[in-house]
Amino acid sequence: MPEPEVLTDIDVAGTDRYVLRKLPEVTLAFWVMKIAATTLGETAGDLFAQTLKLGYFLTTIALFLIFVVTLVVQLRSRRYNPFFYWTVILSTSMAGTTMSDFMNRDASAKFLTDGAKSLGWGPQGLGLGYPTGAAILISLLLVIFVIWKCTGLTFAIRDIVTFRAEALFWAAILVSNTLGTSMGDFLSDSSGLGYAGGALLVTGVLAVLVALMRVPAVPNVVLFWIAFVLTRPLGATAGDFLTKPLAKGGLDLGTAGSSAVLLAVLVGLMGYAHVQERRTAAPQDKTLTGTS
Repeated sequence: MPEPEVLTDIDVAGTDRYVLRKLPEVTLAFWVMKIAATTLGETAGDLFAQTLKLGYFLTTIALFLIFVVTLVVQLRSRRYNPFFYWTVILSTSMAGTTMSDFMNRDASAKFLTDGAKSLGWGPQGLGLGYPTGAAILISLLLVIFVIWKCTGLTFAIRDIVTFRAEALFWAAILVSNTLGTSMGDFLSDSSGLGYAGGALLVTGVLAVLVALMRVPAVPNVVLFWIAFVLTRPLGATAGDFLTKPLAKGGLDLGTAGSSAVLLAVLVGLMGYAHVQERRTAAPQDKTLTGTS
């Protein structure tokens, strides 16, 4: 079988020939893995920044560099690979957690672990607050979508097959995961709902989005992106619920233990997705090569 061809934007436009998918099908398993990855992103980000006391500044730089490395691997891949794709989702979730914390929080004691007087090297945070931070991130996300719209490329995840569209997709993912962290922290810390209440509220809104899928006037692409943003605060509140002390309404499982369990769950789901992808790809490969 010859090496698969890397398609450009011009190649894909107006053609009916087979193209190689770079992104997954949106199924129930997709959303389960998304929530698992974003919850792990919350606990792992807090593990590095707070438990290990690296601080928001250093952790943000380190996790952003990890995001860049995983993104390069994903972009260079010639077809959809569950391990590559979900590793980027995880890295955007971890980076988004500390980026949001760095933007919104400050050096006050309420953001430090028990007994800590400082948190890592460098500035503790910009102290913008959740409303201001969310407004900045929403504006940035809208700018990305406007640019995306102006290119004429599709927003539908299953139809993204070009480098330019995928780059815009990942830019939107990074900002949406950072925004989702801000929303989740606001619901948990500032709204009075607490961790469980915040998670229940987001779950209720997601249920409404599922119901709207049966309304023809509402585009499924719009519902997808709203749901994608909202699953991040669901993961943030779920992660806080697992790790925060009992006195604050959490289960006090710790960032290390919770991250280890969630990582095992996510790796298991990625392995399952990889097996399913190989089974799906096999008949297509036979069709392309003319074998049976």
